[in-house]
Amino acid sequence: MARAADEQGVVLERFRDYLHLLARLQLDPRLQSKLDASDLVQVTLLKAHQARDQFRGRSTAEQAAWLRQILANTLANALRDLARAKRDVALERSLEGCLADSSSRLEGWLAADQSSPSQRAERNEQLLQLSEALVGLPEAMREVLLLRHCQGWSLAEISAHLGRSRPAVASLLRRGLKQLREHLRRGE
Repeated sequence: MARAADEQGVVLERFRDYLHLLARLQLDPRLQSKLDASDLVQVTLLKAHQARDQFRGRSTAEQAAWLRQILANTLANALRDLARAKRDVALERSLEGCLADSSSRLEGWLAADQSSPSQRAERNEQLLQLSEALVGLPEAMREVLLLRHCQGWSLAEISAHLGRSRPAVASLLRRGLKQLREHLRRGE
């Protein structure tokens, strides 16, 4: 029994970088000083481990969806705890929907229309590799890539947000994509 729990922990650990990216994408920049994405992911993985008997899926995609739901609940609880005295309607949005949207954008980076189970499994594996590769990038590159490809921001918006010139942002974007491609090629 302990061995099965250890194996489940290893399987869940594969999703840490993926969940961390999703948590960062959903945390309002005004709250990032009060809530840490790493803490939210740690709580999510702990809850998933404790509820591992409730997971009924078999595929990586089903497990990712289950973990996104736990992350959404964890994030909603953390936001609720922060805003007990005052409510900010702008922050009260469908967290699960936003996490699914962010995940879809990450998946869109990887592939087009893949329909067979083996192709979906391969895409899920690539999504985990992409998450790991993104975490390995320098902070500025990672932020530019996430804002551009996951949040859909324009270069001008990113430039204003980061206080950098558009050519500097474009350079970070170009170098970040190059490093991601190299990392993913090495992983093949």
